[in-house]
Amino acid sequence: MLFTMFVKMGDKEQILFSKRWVAKEAVDKTASERLSKELNINTVFANLLLQRHIDTFDRARAFFRPSLHQLHDPFLMKDMEKAILRIEQAMAAKEKILIYGDYDVDGTTAVTTVFAFFNSIYEHMDFYIPDRYAEGYGISYKGIDWAIENGYSLIIALDCGIKSIAHVEYAKEKGVEFIICDHHHPGEEVPDATAILNPKQINCNYPFKELSGCGIGYKLIQGYSIKNNLPEEKAQECLDLVAVSISADIVPIVDENRVLTYFGLKKLSEMPNNGLRALLEYSTKKMDLTVSDVVFSIGPRINAAGRIADAKDSVRLMLTKCPIEAKNFAELINVHNDERRSFDTNITEQALAVISNSKEMLHRKSTVVFNPAWHKGVIGIVASRLIEKYHRPTVVLTESNGMATGSARSVPGFDLYHAVETCSDLLEQFGGHTHAAGLTMKLENVPEFIERFEKIVAETIAEKSMAPEVEYDIELPMRCINAKFMGILKQFAPFGPGNMNPVFMTRNVWDNGYGSIVGENHLRLSLMQESLHKPMKGIAFGQAHHFDRIATGVSFDICYTLEENHFNDSVSLQLNVKDIKFADQR
Repeated sequence: MLFTMFVKMGDKEQILFSKRWVAKEAVDKTASERLSKELNINTVFANLLLQRHIDTFDRARAFFRPSLHQLHDPFLMKDMEKAILRIEQAMAAKEKILIYGDYDVDGTTAVTTVFAFFNSIYEHMDFYIPDRYAEGYGISYKGIDWAIENGYSLIIALDCGIKSIAHVEYAKEKGVEFIICDHHHPGEEVPDATAILNPKQINCNYPFKELSGCGIGYKLIQGYSIKNNLPEEKAQECLDLVAVSISADIVPIVDENRVLTYFGLKKLSEMPNNGLRALLEYSTKKMDLTVSDVVFSIGPRINAAGRIADAKDSVRLMLTKCPIEAKNFAELINVHNDERRSFDTNITEQALAVISNSKEMLHRKSTVVFNPAWHKGVIGIVASRLIEKYHRPTVVLTESNGMATGSARSVPGFDLYHAVETCSDLLEQFGGHTHAAGLTMKLENVPEFIERFEKIVAETIAEKSMAPEVEYDIELPMRCINAKFMGILKQFAPFGPGNMNPVFMTRNVWDNGYGSIVGENHLRLSLMQESLHKPMKGIAFGQAHHFDRIATGVSFDICYTLEENHFNDSVSLQLNVKDIKFADQR
């Protein structure tokens, strides 16, 4: 079944989607009842645990009671011993060490984490963030030359470097060694570095493969602390930074990432470093911060420095010990974020106009748009915005330094990295993972790339990936929802990929007449269901088009998550409604 349709909007065609509702695979009823009794919880929560492959009392205890002792031994990571030995040798010989990282949230938090740790015990070091526009992603020759000119003989690269074979060879010829700490997929060949810390490389037996770049930096300082008998607390001082990186880089929040995020968010809420504290003043007043708070409030601000000005400002913000300096940096970065929003909005509108004016583009399986005047710093955000509208693999390209450079984003179930890699003969540089990638090509290759990418997507994408989907965990009567239910549900956090906030489905609800349209296009609901004595509040973002029908009192089904609404120093329970279906749409 095709879940899209085209409608006329004036003289243009627009694409509309009907979301597909998919129930997660049902769990074994006997296992659910057993786990429910063992843990003394209702079967709803037992089912949610089983869906997350938590099927025993011990696993449930580890899930609900995270401990830093659950972290894996850093020395299980290939080359960890080599990396630490080389750092020790550099310190003993008073060599200058350069901490090098990418300009996004993961890269800047990684640089801050590793630099702050080692700089507290060793003075001959500095950090380097490449310029997004002059140097591009990853290790640059300009950065290596800067290190050579300033007498650095060891570079620790974070969140980049796993494909920088020529760059590492160039540095080696100049007497500069590399330790690479990266989490991106390696190619068939890896750089000839002194040490490579990357769980995804061949012959690495590290049990968890999905660390962020900052997470791998954390394992490096954790390993150094263990070997040199430093207090555990010293490495743990940066857990707020690690949580920010994990949240913003959208890596799975399972296993080790869940532990790091749990304690990192706790530190971020209670005792963040000066820079993050200053950023929080501009972004949120909540006390108990979540992954979503980081993704939508802190992450974009840290990213804004590298998108609009200099990513080193974000590192300086997160390194400063002075609250006044932190406030000044945060104010500057907030201004950059406002600029970024303006660019983002304008370019998104331009890109949407290009697509809606092209009948051919509307009927493609992929979206590739190119405008040499677009701001390079926001094209990744624009790609995500286009997916929200058209829901298909998307590449947004602009011109930088005489080349076409772009950001690509995917839809669930489609391996974007593989599609980009298939076009590698047209590309000068590319990197990324299943859901996101960056790429650079000669300007003359853009037309062929557009056609090749479309052909690959059309041949390989599953039909279900071409329309948005709401996957719900379990059907739930609204009478089950109360403060106690919410209290247990909150213990499933932190939520994110691999442990998403549970989506519930409830049938045959209706609005009691107090629903309304709020903002430009949102729906405020006051929901009732049979045997429910008090209405439940709900908010349905972007769904005001349902209001006229709902106002008649007709019943409908909803998919939603549960959340606490913080307003005017009060907290209330509400349903965040993801989608609405009426009887004739089921």
